[in-house]
Amino acid sequence: MKRRLDQLVAHPSGMLLAAQLLQVLAWPFLDGSVVGQTLLGVIGMLAVGSAVLAVRRTPLVSRVVLVLGAPAMVLTLLEPVFRDTDAIVLASGLLHTPFYFYVSYAMLRYLLHDDEVTTDEYFATGAAFTVVAWGFAYAFAAVQVVWPNSFSSPAGFDQSWFELLYLSFSTLTSVGLSDIVAVGAHARSIVMLEMMVGVFYIAMVVARMVGLTMMRKR
Repeated sequence: MKRRLDQLVAHPSGMLLAAQLLQVLAWPFLDGSVVGQTLLGVIGMLAVGSAVLAVRRTPLVSRVVLVLGAPAMVLTLLEPVFRDTDAIVLASGLLHTPFYFYVSYAMLRYLLHDDEVTTDEYFATGAAFTVVAWGFAYAFAAVQVVWPNSFSSPAGFDQSWFELLYLSFSTLTSVGLSDIVAVGAHARSIVMLEMMVGVFYIAMVVARMVGLTMMRKR
């Protein structure tokens, strides 16, 4: 047991990636449960915070994570209860978006700080990708409040957060499999930004990790 705990502590990015994927798989089962959604949100936020604090490169990262993460955690608790309150949803989106983007920035600095590739950095490559998807999903949620009817799907214009996360993943990975479409001008501009981020992430971060791995094996 102690050995397994030591392995978990040694791979904070792996814990973050596992927590993010657990949220994706568990969300459909807990969609109607306020307690379940709140629990998943808290687990995700704690995993993000602990992973970033573990891989931080400067004290500034810790301060920013606390300043943005603390109020975001409060809104994580409130949003499942007041999911139909636009002010709560908007405030949550405006706080979570910069928080997740800054977390992804901190993890990218961790990935690119040297030319050695560790096991945790492999996990961080996937975790940073999911964190970016989360950030854009919250940006979509904020856009949907400020500019109603920004996203269209067969179910209508009012998309749930999980549906926006699905759109975010399909956009970031460039698979184009989502049946949710950005129809508003502001929504389309954010979607285009995410498309660019997804392409650059694969081209710069993943390609670099693969190149360093191949060099190490020679």
